[in-house]
Amino acid sequence: MIKEDDFSVHNEKDTVSKVVIGSDHGGFVAKEILRKYLEVLGYTVTDIGTFSKESVDYPNYAEKVARYVARGEADRGIMIDGAGIGSSMVCNKVRGIRAALCYDMRTIENSRKHNNANVLTLGGPLHEPEALCSMVKVWLETRFEGGRHWARINKMMAVERGNRI
Repeated sequence: MIKEDDFSVHNEKDTVSKVVIGSDHGGFVAKEILRKYLEVLGYTVTDIGTFSKESVDYPNYAEKVARYVARGEADRGIMIDGAGIGSSMVCNKVRGIRAALCYDMRTIENSRKHNNANVLTLGGPLHEPEALCSMVKVWLETRFEGGRHWARINKMMAVERGNRI
């Protein structure tokens, strides 16, 4: 189990300061670990729930996380459920959201560098606490590369607006 005393690395790379985090019952334990970790790193964290292991529906919380980011109330969002798949689908229904389901460091970095993801979805029970913390830290610190990737982001957002590409 990770303890707050174990967090000696401080965030020095990014410009992200406000993070919204949510989970369903399957991701509750992981959310609690990540919330504490992010606070120790110096992020302002808004926890939108759930607040127990009692069964809830992940779409309710995924939508809240996505809308929070879409309204500009957080720089980035993190949503955790049993596998991360359903939450990713829900978050991507919200205009302006580019949610990425990630499962290792390679997908974490790609989601930020190439896709400018603004919401991360994770399957909390699928990862050890240390891996979750490492992945989230890297995701929050990784900058979008821009350049050739802008054209692809613009096409992605054009589809969201209902335009053909």
